[in-house]
Amino acid sequence: MWSSQYIRFKNQLGRNDTKDKDMKKIFDLLLSLCLIIVLSVPIFIIAVLVRLTSRGPALYWSDRVGLGNKIFKMPKFRTMRIDTPAVATHLLKEPDVYLTPIGHFMRKTSLDELPQLWSVLRGDMSFVGPRPALFNQEDLVALRTEKGVHQLIPGITGWGQINGRDDILIPKKVEYDAYYLNNRSFIFDLKILLLTILKVIRAENVSH
Repeated sequence: MWSSQYIRFKNQLGRNDTKDKDMKKIFDLLLSLCLIIVLSVPIFIIAVLVRLTSRGPALYWSDRVGLGNKIFKMPKFRTMRIDTPAVATHLLKEPDVYLTPIGHFMRKTSLDELPQLWSVLRGDMSFVGPRPALFNQEDLVALRTEKGVHQLIPGITGWGQINGRDDILIPKKVEYDAYYLNNRSFIFDLKILLLTILKVIRAENVSH
């Protein structure tokens, strides 16, 4: 009796999980396409400003760790000089030295993240998920793999982003990622997106 009830409960959870995944994919596709169209003019203006205020391309493509620990190219508006070492910002001794004239403003307002709409449209990223690690952040990748977080598509924002962003250490960040893995749902994603908008407006937890 108990075993049959457990099986029915497990099957129901599986159906709900599949439904949430399908809704998430459709949501990501439609919203990213709409935002790319609506924001095309601001995106173009920002690209021009980046080119005019510093030497180098408007976009910076970094090698990031995606679903199943596969590497993909993630675009951002370039906020740092082209001679900046390819490491996480918090590992730089004086990160402010490498910022472009408009780099700090773009990071504070998260405008540098806008090109990632293309990654969402391609399916490399989602709007919500663990932030993609740099290819050389081996400690972060190892911890996420241990917790099963590598099974998730990385996101523009995530549970860790709204609970500290630049202010939390890697073990704590992975705890947030694991919590999202075990509690993910379409409703939870909407909650994270709403909280992210509030965080961006307040410019909270941005170190550089």
